[in-house]
Amino acid sequence: MTQSTRFALAVVVDDDDDIGLAARLALRDLFDEVLALDRPDRLPALIAERAPDVLLLDLNFARGATDGREGFEWLDRVVSTDPDLAVVIITAHGGVSIAVEAIKRGATDFIMKPWANDRLAATVRSAAALTRSRREARLEHGRNREISPSTLASPLLGNSPAMARVHSLIARAGPTDANVLILGENGTGKELVARALHAYSRRAEKPLVTVDLGVVSETLFDSELFGHVKGAFTDARSDRIGRMKAADGSTLFLDEIGNLPLHLQPKLLTALEQRQVTPVGSNRAMPIDVRIVAATNCNRDVLADEARFRQDLLFRLNTVEIELPPLRERREDIPLLLTHYLDLYARKYGKPSRPVRDAALDRLTEHDWPGNVRALRHAAERAIILAEGDVLEAEDFPMPNTVARVQVARSTAPDLNLDRQERQAVEAALKRHNFNISLAATELGLSRGALYRRMEKHGL
Repeated sequence: MTQSTRFALAVVVDDDDDIGLAARLALRDLFDEVLALDRPDRLPALIAERAPDVLLLDLNFARGATDGREGFEWLDRVVSTDPDLAVVIITAHGGVSIAVEAIKRGATDFIMKPWANDRLAATVRSAAALTRSRREARLEHGRNREISPSTLASPLLGNSPAMARVHSLIARAGPTDANVLILGENGTGKELVARALHAYSRRAEKPLVTVDLGVVSETLFDSELFGHVKGAFTDARSDRIGRMKAADGSTLFLDEIGNLPLHLQPKLLTALEQRQVTPVGSNRAMPIDVRIVAATNCNRDVLADEARFRQDLLFRLNTVEIELPPLRERREDIPLLLTHYLDLYARKYGKPSRPVRDAALDRLTEHDWPGNVRALRHAAERAIILAEGDVLEAEDFPMPNTVARVQVARSTAPDLNLDRQERQAVEAALKRHNFNISLAATELGLSRGALYRRMEKHGL
């Protein structure tokens, strides 16, 4: 970004006309147009129609107001409506404390009244450049998006307040190099968040490198993460670059970080602290420039247990923490997700689009969806493939806790149906281990892949 780069539109919202005039004069060399508003009421239509490059927003509009409440409400609306738009807060009352609160709620930066014009120009230039990079990343992501296993998995869709917070955190943390820890149950879309963070980052031109630590054996951990040289062990027939070096200059996604055994955690911590790796069989360290995004379905209590997870490693990983809500805590998003999947699978299988009966939609919305978005996706796919009517009914969607299962539970006779027994065993193991796939699979005597297949089979 050069000093001479110009942007199209800056919007200044302040009830003091002199502030609007001062901003227009200070920013006229950076923008084709600087539009000043004395009230925020026009913002929704303006953002939708003009897509400004940056918004400068005062926090107080009512006469005598100093608490910033009205400005915070508009900030929340803007962030949820257009998470790509960088917002710079203009503040005089409350000083830095209010400005910091605004940044926590999604603002990019703040400027204090009265300002120095060079400080204002530098702040707004950086914010506009951030908006541009966010939009370019989103456009590129949309351009590359196809119907594939990764995009079918769990689209990061949702208009609920919980998902608005997630999108806001992604938009703010993505362009930085801060390490991010993603928390959430299985099926909530943790990998989608990791990919969005990478797409927003300055590293987006390089591919995201992924390691599923839940399936990497302890004996191959060093080789997988750090690489090895030829002859380092019996099967080392050639040099191999480890995942951390492969992610040099890019982002490394460490999935299932909560399953990394305690005795291996210091090795990862050392690599992150020293920013270098030494391949197995070599005595020469190689420097790395890697941003870490990690994910786990473990809850905070497990991560806070020093007997299971090193706190110094946790400190390295969770500079920013994003918690994905389970589907049962954002039920208002279920109709949107369901529509997306039904349309997607109808196109994939060449089936006609069919509406969902209102009563069926009510049942789907009331259902807890223990497998989260993954389970909802599976139910939508099955309905598109197997449903015969012109309208989709509740019976077309596989949901646990259906009437048939309740009737079986009430029966005094032993249930000898193998499918139902298998489903009950899988569900019990998942709940006992808080949906930690590795622990549940171990108790069931299955591999992780086999457990995933059974979860898909039973809609969990």
